[in-house]
Amino acid sequence: MKRRAFIAGLGAAAAWPLTVRAQQRERVWRLGVLTPGVTVLEALPAIILPELAKQGFVQGRNLVVDVKLGAVEALPQLARELAATAPDVIIAVGGGAIRAVLAATTTTPIVGAFIGEDPVAAGFAASLARPGGTVTGVVMLAPELDAKRLDVLHDAVPGASLIAALAVDANRDAPNITAMQEQARRAGLQLRTFYAAAPQGFSAAFRNMSDAGVQAVAIVSAPELAGNAETVAGLAIEARLPTICEWPWMAKRGCLIGYGPIYAELHSRTADYVSRILHGASAGNLPMEQPTHFSFTINTKTARSIGLELPPGVLVRADEVIE
Repeated sequence: MKRRAFIAGLGAAAAWPLTVRAQQRERVWRLGVLTPGVTVLEALPAIILPELAKQGFVQGRNLVVDVKLGAVEALPQLARELAATAPDVIIAVGGGAIRAVLAATTTTPIVGAFIGEDPVAAGFAASLARPGGTVTGVVMLAPELDAKRLDVLHDAVPGASLIAALAVDANRDAPNITAMQEQARRAGLQLRTFYAAAPQGFSAAFRNMSDAGVQAVAIVSAPELAGNAETVAGLAIEARLPTICEWPWMAKRGCLIGYGPIYAELHSRTADYVSRILHGASAGNLPMEQPTHFSFTINTKTARSIGLELPPGVLVRADEVIE
């Protein structure tokens, strides 16, 4: 009996270290994030990481997150630094970030968060249904949406005929501006473009708009502008200019109108792409998605601040009215 008890105890003792070693050997995954704007930094702990935790990828346990934030010109160097850490997948916010990662690594899967341009024309994918390379993600079709926002702004401010477009970079934002110009011609509007690559240039851009006599402003889809929504909206209010912005939540920060996809849903979809890749899916086999739900928010407090009376029909169409 004593011998059998000793053998049984030995087996249990041998099994215990195996269990410990198995726990110690649990794989640690690396998630990289490359972004030129700060808004994803808010969504990361609020939406993306909780969604990943539901799938078993928990920061601090088996997931390491490395975030690189910088201006567009700094993205190539930041992408190289990120690639050097051998991440299992990288979230790249916008076309500039995607290009920087593609130049830094040809093997790391990339989840494009808010791909604002046509990914096929940009060379990111062979098709939306079957990308075929290392890039997949959520396609925003920003030029089409910016053109649509110009139409919504015209409905809200029908007396405005000279509209400003506030953009960041002439080359990068050219497809958006072209689409907006085409929409302006169809609507019988004049569109003038002003650029500000950083917050230091916002005040000058709005002074130039006032000098040009513009009557409303369409804020072009750009992470740099979304990340400074309160500053942009504040300057527009000082200039008494009605604005339309790319995200509904930007209306809560002072824009007159926020029109676009539901922000939380898109970040949730981004997390889903990351999870599927970490579970073994190939980025090239994951179809790119386009947003299907949109929200229209109006800030009537901003309207009162600039002395604007909105058409009743526009207020009725709004999904949310901020008083």
